[in-house]
Amino acid sequence: MAGWHDLGVQPGSQLPSYEELVGVVAELRVEVQRLREDNQRLRVENAELRRRLGLNSTNSSKPPSSDGLGRQTPKPKGGGSGRRRGKQPGSAVSTLDLVADPERVVVHRPDRCVNPVCDADLGDAAEFARQRRQVFELPEPKIVVTEHQLVAVLCRCGQVSEAAAPAGVTGRAQYGPGVKAAAVYARGAQFLPFARVSRLLGDLCGARVSTGFVHAVVAEAARRLGPFCSHLAALLHVERVLHADETPARLDGGFKYVHVACTPGLTLFHVGGRGKADIDAGGVLPGFDGTIVRDGYAAYQHLSDAEHAWCGAHLIRDLRGVHEQDPAGQAWAEVMADTLLMAKTMTERAVAAGREALTEAEISHIRACCAGAVAYGRQQNPPDRHGELSKAGKLVERFHTHRGMILRFVADLAVPFTNNQAERDLRPVKLQQKISGTWRTLQGLSDFAAVRSYLSTAAKHGQDALDVLKQLFTTGPWMPAALSS
Repeated sequence: MAGWHDLGVQPGSQLPSYEELVGVVAELRVEVQRLREDNQRLRVENAELRRRLGLNSTNSSKPPSSDGLGRQTPKPKGGGSGRRRGKQPGSAVSTLDLVADPERVVVHRPDRCVNPVCDADLGDAAEFARQRRQVFELPEPKIVVTEHQLVAVLCRCGQVSEAAAPAGVTGRAQYGPGVKAAAVYARGAQFLPFARVSRLLGDLCGARVSTGFVHAVVAEAARRLGPFCSHLAALLHVERVLHADETPARLDGGFKYVHVACTPGLTLFHVGGRGKADIDAGGVLPGFDGTIVRDGYAAYQHLSDAEHAWCGAHLIRDLRGVHEQDPAGQAWAEVMADTLLMAKTMTERAVAAGREALTEAEISHIRACCAGAVAYGRQQNPPDRHGELSKAGKLVERFHTHRGMILRFVADLAVPFTNNQAERDLRPVKLQQKISGTWRTLQGLSDFAAVRSYLSTAAKHGQDALDVLKQLFTTGPWMPAALSS
């Protein structure tokens, strides 16, 4: 048995009284309670740090570019699509075929017989067969210079008449629309820095242009695209379904946002902040009365004339993020994700079958499954003693509060399950930053947005990028016809 000296009491000293011992015990209880609270706080902080370390593009709103080289793509639920890797059946081919009228034909004929015993001269021998082989090659880089001579003629009446210069020929020496189109293409479609565009045109095309020329040509292209962007805004405003999103762009040490409003056939970007006024500045969404497919960003809520649809891919990522941290304690998240994917499959099959809507029974079944998942989630995530909800509990309430917006794709088969269209259209902003880095000026970022609007929309209509850029610098911008989503 431990002696008093083990408790810190010296031999010969007076033993502590009962009241003193009660006080010590009370102090120890307070200390134990404080340690328990500190331990609980550290557990919560540790769980939050682990959750953040586990975040990636598959379980949060982080972009794929943030995953790094060690990213592991999770296997799809259900074992994947069943398709083999590589080129899929029915996709476009790019086989190099022989042409009927090559620019140059070189005939190769043997001079002597290959039989070493014979070695006869074959100059007069009859042709036995002929095999065609064609080599496709780029021409040597060379600028073609066209001189326009403006002749002035003196009439008998004494009046001098001078021929007018062709459209676009304004200087004594200048580059033509083909060179300008190539410069804008290298910058706006391949995202090269201005200096590399200058070197590229010199090395591949023989056009020794300056970096300042590339800057000026891109700015000229953006100015010429003013009517195109206005036309695009008018077309998008009357669409039935729009995709909307925004992404940050580095600008001279800070950030601006590139906003997009798009459909499978149209793309329009504009630049600004991230508030309501910045969203409206594109001229498409104010007064829009169709359906806007978007993420959960609250600044879109003021667009009350439109219906809103929450991107299912974002929701699935949020559910995965919650479930991965605590599979047993957050089983509701898997139930909700399975419900959404089930609803997605049902709508896709209905569209493939040519149906215009799901049946009332199908819709009721989906809504009941979602309600059940919410009830399960509330059971697993009750509020704490202060009435506060955890991150998972707030996610549960999001599915309850915004259930109409989340299941919009079920009620209207014209509405897609995801906002992938907008995310794909915004991807070039990130590509440009990866390749060329930050923008220096707000005007430069706005010019990029205008050029990308033009090239993205043209690509969706099957137009060649260089062709529409040459047209831009000659007769004016190519204009898309109305294309309803």
